[in-house]
Amino acid sequence: MTLNTEQNSQIVYQAHPNTLQHLQNVKDQIRQACAVHANRPVYVKTLDGQSFEGVIVNTDDKYLYISISHGPANNRYLGGPGGYYYNNSILPLVLYELLVISLVS
Repeated sequence: MTLNTEQNSQIVYQAHPNTLQHLQNVKDQIRQACAVHANRPVYVKTLDGQSFEGVIVNTDDKYLYISISHGPANNRYLGGPGGYYYNNSILPLVLYELLVISLVS
């Protein structure tokens, strides 16, 4: 007997369709801005207050990839399975968690 999880499960949370469209628009806007500024040095701040300096390497549908620059601010423990990030690491940052991306001169 096969269990149809969609019919037999209780939904705990379901995003409102307007929320889904808004998040998609935010991701698209961030992705486009990052594509225009690829290979440029940036400062990035996330929703949870972490900040990074590095160079935009790539952007896809879910992540901004930055090559972490040198300096004590980036040589720190971020927790979880990633552990420490050192110079020349490429860090994937979730697009919808980005709060600020600014160019560094």
